[in-house]
Amino acid sequence: MDNKYNLDLSTLSKELRLLLEIIKTESNDCIMSFKSELFTDIDWNFFLRLAFHHRVYPLIYLKLIKIDEKLIPPHVIQTLYQEYKKNTFQMLLLCGEMEQVSKLFSEKQISLLFLKGPVIAADLYGDISHRPSKDIDILVPITQIERAEQLLLNFGYEREECTPAFMESWKWRSHHVTYFHTQKKIQIELHWRLQPRPSNEPSFDELWGRKRVSALTKQPLYFLGKEDLFLYLISHGARHGWFRLRWLKDIDIIYRKGLNFKFNTLLKKYKNHYIVGQAMLLASQLLNTPIDDEVKKLTIRNHSKKLAQDAFFIIKEISPLHVIASTKNFKKYLSSLKSYSQKFFTILILFYPSHVDAETLKLPKSYHFLFFLLRPFLSLWRRIRKIFMKIFKV
Repeated sequence: MDNKYNLDLSTLSKELRLLLEIIKTESNDCIMSFKSELFTDIDWNFFLRLAFHHRVYPLIYLKLIKIDEKLIPPHVIQTLYQEYKKNTFQMLLLCGEMEQVSKLFSEKQISLLFLKGPVIAADLYGDISHRPSKDIDILVPITQIERAEQLLLNFGYEREECTPAFMESWKWRSHHVTYFHTQKKIQIELHWRLQPRPSNEPSFDELWGRKRVSALTKQPLYFLGKEDLFLYLISHGARHGWFRLRWLKDIDIIYRKGLNFKFNTLLKKYKNHYIVGQAMLLASQLLNTPIDDEVKKLTIRNHSKKLAQDAFFIIKEISPLHVIASTKNFKKYLSSLKSYSQKFFTILILFYPSHVDAETLKLPKSYHFLFFLLRPFLSLWRRIRKIFMKIFKV
């Protein structure tokens, strides 16, 4: 691959190219100057599917209403308006809930950082209605997980996954737990890590030391510092194959607003060079994000180009994440995001016992340490038993 490597944008559907043209515009003058040819032979139903799939429909609506109405069918604007209005109410609801949760945790002296949601919409877009969010993501110190969970349960939330705890395996195999309030219809993800292990990331204390405070509510809402948010959103987007353009638009906006010297320090410390290169290559070519010479060095690395190409194929899809994630290509892509040391630790984590092992073989608690040695054999036994039961339909 040479330094002039480009993504083949001609392989994108006309509807996706139009979507990109709309969300990458920076001023009303540019919007008004759109050529009418862009809007000819558009499958508007497919265009709407793309807008909702990529979660950029608020931006699309706000920009399309400034374009000559003759170019766009009325039902398109009406559909976008209805979803835009629903999202505005949803974000207001989440704001109110975030304020209550923040107050609740503050009273119990549990440090809390909001990772996404309305605070990010307000920080990046200047308006909570411009960036949709379906839930509230919060981060607490791992030492406070049990207390945080009890607070949420007392507040009316129910844990969605009730996997039995065994030797604290959840701390190693997961990075968050999901809770749902049946009356309020609000979901909260309680995080003790930004990303699944074995990713390199700052400690909670480091993140807390660089935190910012949102002025959305009377109760302080603390969220990530700009550089931490930038790297977190890049890691999150990369891990999901950038299958939503909204995440790439977030990166575009943060980068255009400017990053300080901490960015390079954090980049070196947590070794995110390849995925940052991937993100900026995608952003520069799909959204015309202007990148400086230092960041451009990251985009010309062969590994960054390969990761960008892999993600480009995913962006062109319109399938749900669980469908994409089940494919061999996606699993291979996820593996390529990891360094050799991370791949090694990923294998080590597989040897950490789980509640399934305890169900397979009953041992006294004082002998649970043996599960570290027995886990490979127990896993093999479960596979053999499953095959046997399938063959003989036991």
